[in-house]
Amino acid sequence: MSFEDIFSSKGRVKVLKTILLHGEVNLTSIVKETGLNYTLVIKHINYLKSCEIIEEIALGRVRIYRPNWINPRVRYIDEMLRTLEGR
Repeated sequence: MSFEDIFSSKGRVKVLKTILLHGEVNLTSIVKETGLNYTLVIKHINYLKSCEIIEEIALGRVRIYRPNWINPRVRYIDEMLRTLEGR
């Protein structure tokens, strides 16, 4: 996984920003907040999970997505986005 791979898609960045902003969020909320369709959000989530940037928690039928804070790259990405957006 390279920097370019993670940030090569505006949709992927929207999904990642939403998860980082909320800490824990379900799929429906990600779809609503990003304005992307369900299939595209799932595609980006699967990619981010494969890179170990986010993790999925199953609570019955509900899936919750959150940053994988154990991965040091996630902290760097979060810090970079906070700095760029003035959060």
